[in-house]
Formats: sequence, structure tokens, C-alpha cells
Amino acid sequence: MKEKYQKEMLSHVRSHLADHDHRLTPQREAVVKVLMNNPDAHLSAEDIFLKTKELFPDIGLATVYRTLELLENLNIVHRLQYGDNQGRYELNMHNDEHYHHHLICVKCGSISEFNDDLLEDVEQRIEKETGFRITDHSLQFYGYCKYCNGE
Repeated sequence: MKEKYQKEMLSHVRSHLADHDHRLTPQREAVVKVLMNNPDAHLSAEDIFLKTKELFPDIGLATVYRTLELLENLNIVHRLQYGDNQGRYELNMHNDEHYHHHLICVKCGSISEFNDDLLEDVEQRIEKETGFRITDHSLQFYGYCKYCNGE
């Protein structure tokens, strides 16, 4: 099942890149595979580089950064900022207009996900009252995970 999913995802990425006059090079494919194999890790570019080197030993850090920038510009990946001065990346699996939200532990730094879209009513109210058309949002909660809570 995982192999079938990876083939479908790579096919989707390949066609999306082609639609924008880019190719799925072996280096880009290696970066995408690292993100696919670590869906809940919220990896930094450096983490992605180290894991990609295992699949593609000749890859350089600059190539990983350029690949991530391209994939972000094409909405294939999301870059997330959590206040630690480095972007963290995750695949945009379904080209969701609104994706999940994040729960960030201020003690251990773990990042987990919360999938309910809590802001639909707020968005409708903002649009109605201001005429501002919302295209996306991101919500982050900071606190203590279940392992650090109360310690």
C-alpha cells in the first residue's frame, strides 16, 4: 500500500512540475521521498538534506534549498515557521486549501497536528464584514504536550 501511495504521489508531483515547465529530477525525487517517508516529522531543510544524502549521496545543501523553494512555490510543500528561526517542511498531500493546524510543545519542541478546521465561521464573518477574501490560514497552538504536561 505504501509503495502504491508513493508512486501516485510521485506521479502527481511529476505532472504538477511538468505543468509549470519543470522536471522531477532524481534530486527532487529524493527530497520528495524524504518528505513522504517522514510525514509527521516537520523536518528542517538541514534535516531533509541529511536524510536525502542517504538516498542521493552527491546532493548538495544548496540543491535541497532550491528544491524546497520550488516545491513551496508550486504548493507541493508547505513551509512552516514555529519561532525557532528555521523553516520546517511538510508535503501538501492533497493540495488542501486549508490544511491542518499544529500543536507545538514549548518544553520538548514536539509538533503534532490537529485536523479540524476551526475557523470557517470566523473566515465567513471576516469576509462578510470587511470584503476581504481569505484564501488560506494557519493556526498554531503553543503549550505542553501530553508527555511534558505537568512535569
